[in-house]
Amino acid sequence: MTNMMESTHKFSIAATDPNLEKDDLIVVTGAGGFIAGSLVRYFHDQGFTNLRAVDKKPLPEWYQRVPGVECLCMDLSQEKNCIRAVEGATEVYNLAADMGGMGFIERFRVECMRSILINTHMLESAYRAGVQRYFFSSSACAYNTQLQQDPNVRALREGDAYPAFAERGYGWEKLMSEMMCQEYTAERGMKTFIARFHNVYGPNGTWDGGREKAPAAITRKVISAKDTGKLEITIWGDGHQTRSYMYIEDCVKGIDMIMHCDALLATPINLGSSELISVNELVSIAESIGGVKLERSYDLNAPRGVAGRNSDNTFIQKMLGWEPKTSFRDGLTKTYAWIEQQYVDRKAGKRVVID
Repeated sequence: MTNMMESTHKFSIAATDPNLEKDDLIVVTGAGGFIAGSLVRYFHDQGFTNLRAVDKKPLPEWYQRVPGVECLCMDLSQEKNCIRAVEGATEVYNLAADMGGMGFIERFRVECMRSILINTHMLESAYRAGVQRYFFSSSACAYNTQLQQDPNVRALREGDAYPAFAERGYGWEKLMSEMMCQEYTAERGMKTFIARFHNVYGPNGTWDGGREKAPAAITRKVISAKDTGKLEITIWGDGHQTRSYMYIEDCVKGIDMIMHCDALLATPINLGSSELISVNELVSIAESIGGVKLERSYDLNAPRGVAGRNSDNTFIQKMLGWEPKTSFRDGLTKTYAWIEQQYVDRKAGKRVVID
């Protein structure tokens, strides 16, 4: 998964955008969480000095706190809070949503669908505030689920979202919010950008509590089994389900590149790895990293989602000359080390990142 071709389209990143100054206000919502919190740190490390991070969680529960960043605790499903959040902003990255792994998505569809209020109010507020660029974090759950019934699935292309048959709840909210971004561009001339995330993982993410995704959940189970001496693991589904998993550093870089490519205006694009991994393979890799072998049992009644999902990266290679490149084993090795430390710290009574 290396760079396949040179892009024929002009794009930059925030740090080299001639229309963006280092003291221009960048707003990131959902910043108390995993991806958005990492994005705030990314911009801080790029030298941006005017960052506003927004999340409804109390500050002590934020995954990451970056020094010098303005932090606001607000529920963005309320319009008045969105107006405050985007006040004076040059760029807005909207990653705020009620979501989690498949267990959360399947059990709490109402909470997932209510996130449409966030993007609705954020779009209108950003438009009225004169925001120059607006990013929306969509999801591969927006794709037609009828194309994802086989573990050996064909990688999903951007056009596969239609005819629409999205994941119930979460996927439909993402698809509708994509359309709203597109209409704000078409009708009002607002620059919107849309990335469909494919399973993001890495350090500083949820690893327990019900919202965690498969890489973190399985890693935690392997670490716990090794620690307790109960060398067994329960796997949701039959273990043949497949997904691609994108490492967090690739994700934040991709967000930046997509946001600053005018050829991608109001155009949904895959942002994910094209390395397809089955759940059984995921368990084997985690076992290998941990130096342990576990007896497996399968819970066929647990939430499992679609049978297979992978990212076709032809379009992002064409537009950006780039695709997420971190191999799953390399990314999971770093993630394992971080979760293991979190696990040890929790046992010692220290504060850890959970939910």
